[in-house]
Amino acid sequence: MLDANGWDVKREYYYNDAGVQIENLAHSVQARAKGIRPDDAGWPEAGYRGDYIADVARAFLDGASVEVEGQVVSGNGDADDFDAIRRFAVAWLRKEQHGDLAAFGVDFDVYFLESSLYADGKVEETVAALVAAGHTYEDGGALWLRSTTFGDDKDRVMRKSDGTYTYFVPDVAYHLGKWQRGYERAITELGADHHGSLARVKAGLQALDAGIPQGYPEYGLHQMVTVMRGGEEVKLSKRAGSYLTLRDLIDEAGRDATRWFLVARKPDSQLVFDIDLARSQSLDNPVYYVQLSHARICGLMRQVDERGLAFDLENGLAQALDLDSSATLELVTSISRWPELLAAAGQLLEPHLVAQYLLELAQAFQSYYNDHQFLVDETDVRDGRLALALATRQVLANGLDVLGVQAPEAT
Repeated sequence: MLDANGWDVKREYYYNDAGVQIENLAHSVQARAKGIRPDDAGWPEAGYRGDYIADVARAFLDGASVEVEGQVVSGNGDADDFDAIRRFAVAWLRKEQHGDLAAFGVDFDVYFLESSLYADGKVEETVAALVAAGHTYEDGGALWLRSTTFGDDKDRVMRKSDGTYTYFVPDVAYHLGKWQRGYERAITELGADHHGSLARVKAGLQALDAGIPQGYPEYGLHQMVTVMRGGEEVKLSKRAGSYLTLRDLIDEAGRDATRWFLVARKPDSQLVFDIDLARSQSLDNPVYYVQLSHARICGLMRQVDERGLAFDLENGLAQALDLDSSATLELVTSISRWPELLAAAGQLLEPHLVAQYLLELAQAFQSYYNDHQFLVDETDVRDGRLALALATRQVLANGLDVLGVQAPEAT
């Protein structure tokens, strides 16, 4: 959507491959590799219990190899080699995520590893810059950021007494790096459960005194999605053990419906994803309705060719403005709204407005379609109505392209 509004966009995926969660992941895989199950004594207190942990452990013990972005990581079968387990588990899950993204039809220009911020010394450099700027203090053996100076509700620990960093510090280093790489805007998409970290990250960026705007980065927070099938909530996946993966959802509902339903509501609002509705070929299914309208117009133009009828688009565009019905006026008005709608959606960072608009346009075309004959003998009338149909088809195709949804030529 930002691309369509003229921005030079780079798409970046930030892998959380460092920190406490990764340690918990590795401890969980190690426990499984040693034959310890989630309900057994000795299971890590913060361990992950999903069946996928057992899959990772089994692959590690079997000496499986995982290739991610040209690098191969192999399991060595040694359940006591914690570092090897951690590297293998991270590679395994990264490959799974790549599979999800490919199924969803999403490509990223950059895959950025949180671990690189530590390896390249960026976390240390950021902390040193905050200390030099005079916005930190030490208390109780820990290093604190005086984040209340920049609107946070309380000061925050950056470096704990054991020398490890709290989780928001690498986020500050990461977004500082984006600013230094020349990005005028940074839009970070997160789950709503990360809401508490936003103020401290922005406070850290302001405390660097590096000229970063106060609204940097912009955040999009997404609520969890409830998936329903047959009127009941879908809770388990055989592959994941405790949640439904994106690929599971695509396997159930298809890529187009999945993309549409996930984008067709504000990110911060609750979504109930009804698999039965998403799969249905009925006018109650909004993505089917919009795609059907596009396909119907394609079919109409095929009939023009099959019957050998003349069609003059230039004449049709002139004749189309002869508003002979309320349905015509509604359709012309709806088509004309597309440029301003796209601009507004981009400015507000609300792509659901595009989905809403496409459904309204499809409904306006359906009303027009029901009220008019297209392949009539009168040339001017035929040209005008076909021109309106083609204009509708073009806007539907443009909008679906923005959403990454196919514009089929037949149903």
